[in-house]
Amino acid sequence: MTGRLAGKIAIVTGAGSGIGKASAALFRDEGATVVGADIKGADVTCDAGDEAQVAALIANTVADHGGLDIVFANAGISGGLDSVLDATVAEWSEVLRVNLIGPFLAIKHAAPHLKARGGGSIVCTASVAGLRSGAGPAAYSASKAGVINLVKVAAQQLSGSNVRVNAICPGLIETGMTTMVYDHARAKGVEDKIGHLNPLRRGGIPAEIAAAALFLASDESSYVNGEALVVDGGLASSHPFNRQTYGRTAL
Repeated sequence: MTGRLAGKIAIVTGAGSGIGKASAALFRDEGATVVGADIKGADVTCDAGDEAQVAALIANTVADHGGLDIVFANAGISGGLDSVLDATVAEWSEVLRVNLIGPFLAIKHAAPHLKARGGGSIVCTASVAGLRSGAGPAAYSASKAGVINLVKVAAQQLSGSNVRVNAICPGLIETGMTTMVYDHARAKGVEDKIGHLNPLRRGGIPAEIAAAALFLASDESSYVNGEALVVDGGLASSHPFNRQTYGRTAL
């Protein structure tokens, strides 16, 4: 078997659609045995924020395939659009349960198995919304900021295990989570405006995030640990500014 993940055993959560589905397919193309998990539409049904289900997913994968090398903790929800003044504790709790506790559970239950194999890679989906305000709802943004810090803490606490823990921070990607944005733009005839705030002047596609996940999952990133890889067309490279005022018009 050939490929960048040849012989590896991987779990991908949120594999029923979008980034997770694209990543599971790419990992398989690169030689990995992949167990895709989601609340629906994947190989295994699993609520990524439920400890018993996550523990069972990991234990069953190890039992069925003889080990575990890679976990892509990608499952997430957007939550509501309410401000911090209007949102409820229940709304915040659910977003944090899936988006932040989910990756924590993946790390907690997977790391010992990766260590037993001599090392491995855990990748968590964060977001540019976790870097600063303005890129997502309040609860979602806070949860993704937590993921960014979580991978740094976990990388340190797993020191000496050869288990690497990193995050990906996608920008605007066309997935089920962003359907409303894309449908609204298309209905108004302004699809060309999607992603216009970043230097590439476009939104991204799941395959572009899957490629970043593949890099972090593979041995090509063997010296990358505790990092948050931003994949957003350059959106996070600058504070807001007026391109004409600062002479930064396109060539």
